[in-house]
Amino acid sequence: MQKLIYGIQQIGIGVKDAEEAFLWYAKYLGADVVVFDDSNTATYMAPYMGGKARKKRALLAMNMNGGSGYEIWQYEDREPQAPEKPLEIGDFGINIAQIKARDIEQAYQHAQEQNITCLTDIYTEPDQAKAFLIQDPYGNLIRIKSSSNWYKPRGGNLGGISGCVLGVSDIEDSLKLYAEILGYDQIVYDVTDHLPAWDQIPGGQCRFRRVLLRHHEERSGGFSPLLGNSELELIQCLDGPRQAIFKDRYWGDLGYIHICFDIHNMPNLVEECEREGYPFQVLSAPSFDMGDANGHWGYLEDNDGSLVEFVETHKVPLLKSLKWSIDLRKRDPQRSLPRWLINGLALKRVKV
Repeated sequence: MQKLIYGIQQIGIGVKDAEEAFLWYAKYLGADVVVFDDSNTATYMAPYMGGKARKKRALLAMNMNGGSGYEIWQYEDREPQAPEKPLEIGDFGINIAQIKARDIEQAYQHAQEQNITCLTDIYTEPDQAKAFLIQDPYGNLIRIKSSSNWYKPRGGNLGGISGCVLGVSDIEDSLKLYAEILGYDQIVYDVTDHLPAWDQIPGGQCRFRRVLLRHHEERSGGFSPLLGNSELELIQCLDGPRQAIFKDRYWGDLGYIHICFDIHNMPNLVEECEREGYPFQVLSAPSFDMGDANGHWGYLEDNDGSLVEFVETHKVPLLKSLKWSIDLRKRDPQRSLPRWLINGLALKRVKV
């Protein structure tokens, strides 16, 4: 069987205080379900953490309205570092995480009422979708964008992550990984312009080539109904040099640290990526415990050295006291989990 990509599982966010960050994302963005909460020593990622294992805490928070999650990641044995100078839009790596909204006007009003930092008014993207930008308390940019793709048809107004904006040095080179291998093969728009909505963001006054990618095939299997459709926007600054977001810093330092895809058939994916010039730099044991969850995961670098993670999920706990968990190894990988089982994740909701 060929590899299957179920969707974006999460975007990793390096923070100083994982508990504080979770409470913010849960309260203001609705990501109040903790899929796992894992405190241990990270060993496999040592090459990206100064050459040594580090103690960390990582928790995966999701919004049950649909969409991907936030892996909130904190060093527990060192102070995470901010970049020496403010990041500029177009720097290589994840620039903006994107979450979805049913009613963009309501989302904007809610953000203002909650004193969330709004960097723009509502504006129209080249695909005619309405959107606006906010900044979380930790300096991360988030685009809230209108969407009609939902797991719960009548849930709250905000959903989970539906994509991100990735800064790259050469869009044509980057398409090999993101379009050909990962299946984001539909070009929704390819524009070159200055976006006035970015004027208040460092570096946003420049011209950019912007390419929005979607997957023309509907994702299937596993948790795909919950993860939903997603899109990736590749941006390339045309008016000045840019640099890697994590230049002279460790993975896990402050900011967006990776994008992670939920997949099936890790050996096949590893072989394909090696063949196409994207060898895995980190690969876990075939069965690796992540708190009470279990899976097989690994990382590769895109053309600019930005980290992309893949996780083949084996087990997700639901009720620890009853030893109730979802074991995906015993299921047909091409069939989605039944909704009643996915809904069981709501048992892990945290009231905030």
